[in-house]
Amino acid sequence: MADSASETITIQAPIDRVWEIAADVTSYPSWAHDVKSVNVQSSDDEGRPLDVEFRASALGRTTHYTLRYDYSDAPHKLSWSMVSGDIQRSIDGAYTLSSPNDGQTEVRYDLSIDLVVPLPGFVKRRAERRILNAVNEMKAVAEA
Repeated sequence: MADSASETITIQAPIDRVWEIAADVTSYPSWAHDVKSVNVQSSDDEGRPLDVEFRASALGRTTHYTLRYDYSDAPHKLSWSMVSGDIQRSIDGAYTLSSPNDGQTEVRYDLSIDLVVPLPGFVKRRAERRILNAVNEMKAVAEA
């Protein structure tokens, strides 16, 4: 069974700036602490990354997974689902962006992961906090 988590924050930057950061998956290693490398395997008709292989830190080891991105609701939602992974059965997620006030963007980060091996609750909670921290890392870049 997949474990799900979400986080919502307000970023003091316009929605187009936040979208630019979220959609630039090739730059994730420069600001997302746990993402070590990104390899774009295919792009859509507009040149945006479609299938992307990630190498990331997870639970004291390195993991590899490939995500397929969906831009159909751009620039208000960037979603993804797993194509393949080494320790995951599935990964589904999304950044949903809205602009409650001029110059501010509300970002909701939703993530669902099903791992091959079950983990104790305290390990899951620690991993969840690290994963959800990505949206705070995005906030730091957008507000810089």
